[in-house]
Amino acid sequence: MTAEQMTVLLVDDEELLRDLVQETLEEADFKVVSAASGEAGLKALAESDQSVQALLTDIDLGRERLSGWDVARAARRARPGLPVIYMTGASGNDWATMGVAGSILLSKPFVLRHLLATLALLLHTPSPGTA
Repeated sequence: MTAEQMTVLLVDDEELLRDLVQETLEEADFKVVSAASGEAGLKALAESDQSVQALLTDIDLGRERLSGWDVARAARRARPGLPVIYMTGASGNDWATMGVAGSILLSKPFVLRHLLATLALLLHTPSPGTA
């Protein structure tokens, strides 16, 4: 499967970062479904008819909103093998207890090439729930 066939769900409440990551992914021939909140991300996932092949989510998505932890858990309930990458500037310490199995955490700031390499690795590694 080539990158141009792959769709990534990007969930981040920071518009500038979301736009930068989306542009980077699109330049690498990924299709991107972008959401500014966890709620919008889960709605987009539900409406995607299985076309979303990876989730890239910020952890802190705003006060009194779904967190990236919540989004990933709900996404994995709907699609057990969905690759998940968390992005965070402050919540990384909770990854071992809050993150879904087989996920990867990128600490902000990160190098965009590292994001692409991490995404490629996850997309080509069997995730929990796919065996």
